[in-house]
Amino acid sequence: MNASAGIWKWSERIAPVASEYRVTLGEGGTPLVRSRRIGPEAGLEHLYFKLEHVQPSGSYKDRFAAVAISRLLERKAPCCLATSSGNTGAALATYCAAAGIPCRIAILETTPAGKLVQMLAHGADLFRIRGFGVDPEINRRVFDVLTKVGEAKNAPPQISAFRYSPEGMSGVCTISYELAEQRKHVERPLGHVFVPAGGGGLALAVAKGFESQPDMATPRIEVVQPEGNDTIASALREGASEARSVASRTAISGLQVGSVIDGDAVIAHCRKTGGSGHVVSDEVIWKVQRRLAVEEGIFCEPAGAVALAGALQAASRGEIDSGATVVCLVSGSGFKDSEALERLCEDTNVPTLEASDLKDVL
Repeated sequence: MNASAGIWKWSERIAPVASEYRVTLGEGGTPLVRSRRIGPEAGLEHLYFKLEHVQPSGSYKDRFAAVAISRLLERKAPCCLATSSGNTGAALATYCAAAGIPCRIAILETTPAGKLVQMLAHGADLFRIRGFGVDPEINRRVFDVLTKVGEAKNAPPQISAFRYSPEGMSGVCTISYELAEQRKHVERPLGHVFVPAGGGGLALAVAKGFESQPDMATPRIEVVQPEGNDTIASALREGASEARSVASRTAISGLQVGSVIDGDAVIAHCRKTGGSGHVVSDEVIWKVQRRLAVEEGIFCEPAGAVALAGALQAASRGEIDSGATVVCLVSGSGFKDSEALERLCEDTNVPTLEASDLKDVL
């Protein structure tokens, strides 16, 4: 392992880990690309996408896993205990395989098959929990059990939220460090960063990452949620100080987190940047996912299209200056959700032809 690779270039800013215990698969360093079609059509001439779906396991959660598993190695934990709706588990299973640590994950019943296969392929032990991710009380009980077992085993549970795993989440802050570097290659200062949210850890990490860089102006951190999991966005928009638990009813995998978790802190930190909350329907998210694939060549899962859905909605409401630089985080790969892929392609048809007929259709 090259301890200087991946996000460890930021080792002085993230949770301290001795170099011999640092695990990396080359995570981080993701591209920031300018929109060619969707942005200009919406009147956003400076719209950019931060492509987190190109990470080693296919999502930004690799930044979390790299630090979380390195810390477990350093403390000589016998295993990794975790919860996941998909991407966290896939990332942790990937990095546990690299580190040689057993991985045991409590998962949502609704976790997409593609993400389950990814975890199983890396040797993780999985346990479906009825009602987990939908019922806030069941969520609390699962977290409590993992915390108690983790304390007994010297293996703190790895849950991708500052409330539970602040050390691992320090790795996610590196998104902001990279954006600060990449802004030198765009025409204007960063104005808005749109972030998808379930429990809110990603939005909080982005806000904290910018806050820790006093030499640059912090962009507005905009929180976008599916309307079926509106724990943070409306509260932030309406001026409330606390997030709200809900019975999650969105079909957007990865954002089915009805518990508050990091929500209160997200509201406080994002409001300080001048950012707001944005709620979008599942149907709009699916349409934007398809637009990203067809119009921009970006193949993401539905959750990866949520930030752009929020930005387009804000633009249509006149909430973004047409000259502002807007960044949307594309959080996960389209290969992770087979049901979403079927929906994405349900209106397409692949005909079978004779070789002699090919010239007539080209």
